[in-house]
Amino acid sequence: MSRFIGSVCRLCRRENQKLFLKGDRCNTDKCAFERRGYPPGQHGQGRIKFSEYGLQLREKQKIKRIYGLAEKQFRNLFEKAERMKGVTGSNLLSMLERRLDNVAYRSGFANSRAEARQMVRHGHFAINGRKVNVPSYIVEKGDLVEVREKSKTLARIGSALESVKRREIPQWLELDSASMKSRVRDLPARDDITAPMEERMVVELYSK
Repeated sequence: MSRFIGSVCRLCRRENQKLFLKGDRCNTDKCAFERRGYPPGQHGQGRIKFSEYGLQLREKQKIKRIYGLAEKQFRNLFEKAERMKGVTGSNLLSMLERRLDNVAYRSGFANSRAEARQMVRHGHFAINGRKVNVPSYIVEKGDLVEVREKSKTLARIGSALESVKRREIPQWLELDSASMKSRVRDLPARDDITAPMEERMVVELYSK
């Protein structure tokens, strides 16, 4: 599967907002977006006028980059959300939030979604007592996500849990930092997702 190997700070600058792709670094004065808050490239500081399609495309790219998905992954998830009952945009965001890599990040076990994805692939997490190493695994209500016993001494997990106070744990998750466990109390509602995203524009883009 293809993956982005360039500077993720350029992605924040391209979308003209912080996507917090580097965890705690994004909250320091080392953040590239704070120093150069304009799109990369020689025309980055010029006036850019987007068409309706351009605005929809940028919104899709932004959401895709926040969660670290490739285009095919994102499109497949959208088609699955479209087949579900309810509002397509809300279904899409709910499934993105319920990905195992995102749950690990939102629970405070990692400083960024990219770090959480790597840790999931290396087999550091279990769901309901069973090891799962698939970042795209969708958790359900009542699932217990925990750090495996052999991984509880990892310094990176301990460091992330120490800094979790700087991030708000969503209401749909219940974290027990002492035992390194997080339970899915409920499915995430649209109000639980605080990042500025206009999922309606993604639905409009894919409906063309």
